[in-house]
Amino acid sequence: MEIKEIIAQFPAVGKVAEVKQLTSGWINRTYIVRTEDPNEADYILQRVNHNVFQNIDLLQHNIEVVTAHIRAKLEAQKVDDIDRKVLRFIPAKDGKTYFFDEEGYWRMCIFIPRSVTLEAVTPESSYLVGLKFGEFEAMLADVPEKLGETIPDFHNMELRIRQLREAVAADSVGRLKKVQEIVDEIEKDAKEMCKAEELYRQDLLPKRICHCDTKVTNMLFDENSHEVLCVIDLDTVMPSFVFSDFGDFLRSAANTGAEDEPDLDKVTFNMDIFKAFAKGYIESTKSFLTPIEKDNLPYAATLFPYMQAVRFLADYINGDTYYHINFKEHNLVRTKAQYKLYLEAKKAVPAMAEYIASL
Repeated sequence: MEIKEIIAQFPAVGKVAEVKQLTSGWINRTYIVRTEDPNEADYILQRVNHNVFQNIDLLQHNIEVVTAHIRAKLEAQKVDDIDRKVLRFIPAKDGKTYFFDEEGYWRMCIFIPRSVTLEAVTPESSYLVGLKFGEFEAMLADVPEKLGETIPDFHNMELRIRQLREAVAADSVGRLKKVQEIVDEIEKDAKEMCKAEELYRQDLLPKRICHCDTKVTNMLFDENSHEVLCVIDLDTVMPSFVFSDFGDFLRSAANTGAEDEPDLDKVTFNMDIFKAFAKGYIESTKSFLTPIEKDNLPYAATLFPYMQAVRFLADYINGDTYYHINFKEHNLVRTKAQYKLYLEAKKAVPAMAEYIASL
């Protein structure tokens, strides 16, 4: 179906002046839809990858509940300019917030004007990210409705360890001998790194509504003041441990090297980024964060590079069947870089714990 035919499935959209593709990533494809009437909003049209997000009803239901809850909170607080501070999806002809054609699922939300995303990770931007994602969790702490997992077991460390062990047992392409040493090193810490699931089973650790993809590019800033407007990219919003939002940001932001850095001397853990993010995050979450959640935030900073090392290693042993690679040993290079980041973060745990206690 042509793009203009897809747009026509959303009756609220007026006469279209221009459609421009913004991204063509492997997960979602995104367009900006400009309208002719200067008094009418512009829109964001997005095709959702239903191979990644297989339950579109659950996905959109989560998003609708979350955005409605945040909007109600902002209205109760009498916040100005609410339409720039929470996303709003518009219904298709059948009343649902998505439309299906032979290519996939499409949805439309109102474009937030005079907004930009930032790429740079600095202590200043990291503080704002921590503050805003913490505020996002705080606003959703009292959502009355149970949400579903859009990607089941997305950050389940026990599952990732099982997948690695299955890959090791199968050794389907004969690579195990080459990586046995790092497999053994990873196994030494497996029980400790799976403690979140164990604490949850003991009813000591709650699941909360989390974003689960915390990065600086997933929030919008005012183009002039650089004030944070709102959190975007809500596809992974679901019940999870707060460690997901805390640790996943630091895995990339506090890494002084690239995710696939071959020179491991360049991979260290940036404490300035950690402190800035932690400060903002704890300021926003102090109303609901439990002592056990707060005490385990340093663990969260170690968990995510460890988890990613496990996932890259399992894929390498399986013959590179999941992650796209640019060269033959790419997943092994990634594994070593992420494991080095894990070790660096682990060394920093006492300093992280001391700083968090000071907050």
